[in-house]
Amino acid sequence: MIVEILIGALFAGCGLFYIACIWATLDFFKPWQQKKLTPIHDCAVISASVSLMVPICGLDDRASRNWEAFCQQIDCGPYEVLFGIADPQDPAIPILQEIQAIYPDRVRLFINLPPRGANYKDSTLSYLLEAAHHEWLIFADSDISVTPHYIRDVMFPLVHHHADLITCAFIARQPKTLSSAIASLNRCCDFIPSALIARKLDGGLRFAIGMTIALHRDTLDRAGGLHLDRIGSDYNLGKRCAQAGAKIELLSSILESDTGNENLHQLYTRELRWSRTIRFNRGPAYHTMLFCFGSVYALILMVISFQYPKIPLWMQQVSFGLLVLRYLQAAIVCWTIDASSLMAWFPWLLVRDCASFVTWLIGCWGNHILWRGRHLKIEPDGIVTQITA
Repeated sequence: MIVEILIGALFAGCGLFYIACIWATLDFFKPWQQKKLTPIHDCAVISASVSLMVPICGLDDRASRNWEAFCQQIDCGPYEVLFGIADPQDPAIPILQEIQAIYPDRVRLFINLPPRGANYKDSTLSYLLEAAHHEWLIFADSDISVTPHYIRDVMFPLVHHHADLITCAFIARQPKTLSSAIASLNRCCDFIPSALIARKLDGGLRFAIGMTIALHRDTLDRAGGLHLDRIGSDYNLGKRCAQAGAKIELLSSILESDTGNENLHQLYTRELRWSRTIRFNRGPAYHTMLFCFGSVYALILMVISFQYPKIPLWMQQVSFGLLVLRYLQAAIVCWTIDASSLMAWFPWLLVRDCASFVTWLIGCWGNHILWRGRHLKIEPDGIVTQITA
């Protein structure tokens, strides 16, 4: 009897989570409303100059096209693009030099930037921040594909005082490999809805996503600037900005980012790093993710029911209903954020869910992570130190 009550409570919590995902996603994106484009003549208010900073480490898939897109922005004010590379032997350097030659008045390239802390990405950004000419800042990851209106769209809520920090989510709408599809299903069907639920529960977004962080230099200074020895620094920067009184908002446009040639083991390593990062940054809230894996529990119970027919019928029915609800939730989210093409990969959705559960479970313990070939140790509050051999 006690076991049935516990299973019923677990399934109820998982069902409520899926329903909350649907509600939060529809409430934020409001797909039933006609999308209104920003008139070109209204963009004069975005004439404030912008420094767009992109730290580079290696060559990602479609790197040249992605980086050149940063330099082809329209309907925005004057801007500069600062690329930074720590390793003087990085294979990305020749490509960036070619881009700099094409856009000499817009692109600035900084090479051989010795790490100032364990977080090499933020270390590189710290150099670019010192060299930036403008007060409006955009930190962008190197593996995103942006539209020609990227700067305009990101800056519009800031200059209109709708927010003090703008951040963006990302997915791969047309994944070419299984690992890319598995990664994108997680971002689309789980990460984005979960972030929107947190936004509701916290009365606003209280973290940032590293793919894009746009803010004024004053906002960054009030939050204490960049921290160079922290894992999940994007999340932490958003948290510190919120604590300093800044309003953080998620851009309704979802960026395109593909994991490219990343294999399944690399995907697991990265997502385990993210799981432990979340645990050290969110604390006990990490364990509430127990209710995010209803499809896994339902699948296990249905498999067991074939071996033990005496399992109550209501459990089997609820398990089936939970699986249906999961697929419905995933389909609604994909449709809402214009990622319907991902539904072609839905035969792998339960595999994705099982992998997420295993990664979350392993992430409940341990403090070692692998980040771009470096072994790091996470200390309390997300501080990281490099493990020496």
